[in-house]
Amino acid sequence: MSARTTDGTAGGEGSPVGVVLVSHSGPVAESVAALAIGLAGSGDTVPVAAAGGTPDGELGTSAELITKAARTVDRGAGVAVLVDLGSAVLTVKALIAEGDELPEGARLVDAPFVEGAVAAVVTAATGADLDAVAAAAGEAHGYRKE
Repeated sequence: MSARTTDGTAGGEGSPVGVVLVSHSGPVAESVAALAIGLAGSGDTVPVAAAGGTPDGELGTSAELITKAARTVDRGAGVAVLVDLGSAVLTVKALIAEGDELPEGARLVDAPFVEGAVAAVVTAATGADLDAVAAAAGEAHGYRKE
């Protein structure tokens, strides 16, 4: 898990929504985080963390890394969690069901991983709330490429 950027605030009203990017690959999660931050120009305003692979650097998902990433980006405005593949979805759903593993307001967002991450970080950089960040990321399902 690597936090790519934080704003250092204590949280609360006016704080940005945090974004966690969960991939089966550490390098993929890190690269998508860097891309989203770069395209959003949000280097010091939106906390974004990559939670990729396992703690020993292998391919897979790790509840421990996801939990740590979500706590790292939580500023009190909610945390949008985007995932790449099936078992990442299951891991995040299990953490949410536990009720005490992720920060209050953490939400699994149904969105394409790359396009959704960019939309989430760009929208969070505007100061939007978690509902708006999740909606923007989800709308990326409809992006046409032809």
